[in-house]
Amino acid sequence: MAAVICGSVAYDNIMGFDGKFSEYILPDQLDILSVAFTVDLRKEFGGCAGNIAYNLRLLGDEPLIVATVGNDFDAYEAWLNKNHIDTGGIKTIPEKLTAQCFITTDSDNNQLTSFHPGAMEDGHLNTIPDHAETTIGILGPASTKGTLEHADQLVKKSIPFIFDPGQSTPMFNKDELNQLIDLSNWIIVNQYEANLLSDKVEKSIQDISNQVEAMIVTKSGEGSEMFVGEEVIAVSPYKAERVCDPTGCGDAYRAALLYGIPRSMSWDEMGQMGSLMGAIKVAQYGTQNHQFTYESLQQELQDSS
Repeated sequence: MAAVICGSVAYDNIMGFDGKFSEYILPDQLDILSVAFTVDLRKEFGGCAGNIAYNLRLLGDEPLIVATVGNDFDAYEAWLNKNHIDTGGIKTIPEKLTAQCFITTDSDNNQLTSFHPGAMEDGHLNTIPDHAETTIGILGPASTKGTLEHADQLVKKSIPFIFDPGQSTPMFNKDELNQLIDLSNWIIVNQYEANLLSDKVEKSIQDISNQVEAMIVTKSGEGSEMFVGEEVIAVSPYKAERVCDPTGCGDAYRAALLYGIPRSMSWDEMGQMGSLMGAIKVAQYGTQNHQFTYESLQQELQDSS
């Protein structure tokens, strides 16, 4: 099966801070904030669309990334080709750089993120290609205009999709968010994004979930909640072998949904698989350096039950 994955393809600059932000940031002096952190640094392949596609390919599916990238995409393209991920839906904007993310994580796994969208801002210049095997799509964080246009294209192609506003949530106004909720079949957000989305559309999380088939709220180390009709399914977290890097755990979880929904897996099954995939990811640095297969996941789930 094929899944259309709309969103960012980015180079991640991942920095680890061996300390706590709270010890450096004075709450009563935020108006004159000036802090510096000494960090270790790694450059990785990332972006929500790239991360989701990587995890979905590990499961054995055929992800199709729809994104815009810049003139520095060569190294990333080679990586995707090496991992047999279709790049036919990616458009290069020659005069711009590929999106760049700068993530600093402290010893409590709190994160500070800066993001340069680069070519991602031109997402509306790229259209979703026809693909006979496409069964599902996801709208990940991207440009406002590109997301709105891709939503319309998915609907016109009769491709059901997950709306994943992520860090882009503040960029949309109330009407745009309501439009995207109305067009989508499912929604996934983390707890902070759920609260922000609720505030922006002036509806409760339960009311938003009633507009779609299911709404999933991930809660980091506390697992996740799946709002399906009037039912709330609590999914327990899996304990990682070690905690190295939380970046990209949510993208691994999303891949489980893209795999499971077309196959009519139960919500609990998908949640458990997504939670395990996130735990496997968190044990590795970077967002695309972990490994698993669908069979190995099922064996581990069976062993832990």
